[in-house]
This record gives sequence, C-alpha cells and structure tokens, in this order.
Amino acid sequence: MNNAFTLKITVSSDDIDTLHHVNNLVYVKWMDKIATTHWDFLTKDNPLPQYVWVVMRHEIDYLKQATLGDEITVKTWVGETKGITSVRFMEFYKDDILLVKAKTVWAMLHAETFKPTRIREDVLKVLLPEK
Repeated sequence: MNNAFTLKITVSSDDIDTLHHVNNLVYVKWMDKIATTHWDFLTKDNPLPQYVWVVMRHEIDYLKQATLGDEITVKTWVGETKGITSVRFMEFYKDDILLVKAKTVWAMLHAETFKPTRIREDVLKVLLPEK
C-alpha cells in the first residue's frame, strides 16, 4: 500500500441516511469516484481511451460509522491484475480510524465493442508501474 492514491471527502447531508450516518450505498459511490479519479490521474499524460472498466464484484466491510461533517480520507491501490481483470483495494479513514475496507474486481472492456479485452502491457505499465 506504499503507492496508495488518496482522496479527501467531506460528508454532506446528502450522504446521511435515517440512522444519521453515511449510507452504505454512498460508500459504493465513493468507491467508484476514487477508482475513476485514480485512473484519470494515472492516464493524464498517456490517455487510453480505447479501454473502459466495469465492476464485476464488490466486497465491503463496514467497520465504523461516519457522520455529517466528517472528513474522510480514502486510499486506493491496485492489486493483482491479469487476464481481463484488475483488483482494486480501498480503505476509508476518519483520522486514523479505519471505517470501511473494500475490494473491487474490475474487468477491462474495449471501448468500441464493449467486449472483454485482455489487459496488455500499456495498461500494466500504468496500473503497476513498479513492475
């Protein structure tokens, strides 16, 4: 996780449910936001418009609650990437307290055909530059 990408989010009233904490679905929205923001950051100098990503699976552990006004730090990093899939890990913190941890399996598609496409070297260099 030493190469984690970080995003800060402040909890707004739109994020709160009837139990007065961040709704579980909001975390899924934030997961998509950080994944997309991270991909955009990684490809800012070398866009790869021929590819799009879709979610195949989410795993989410809700450990603690966040409430209105909390500043959340979201960390993400890329895990195993092979074939057509790439695993992304995410952690949500309030201060140093881990609130939520998640794992998403993404599949890469060709942007024109929307058919699964093998993750090639050009994408691996972006996602896993140290390899």
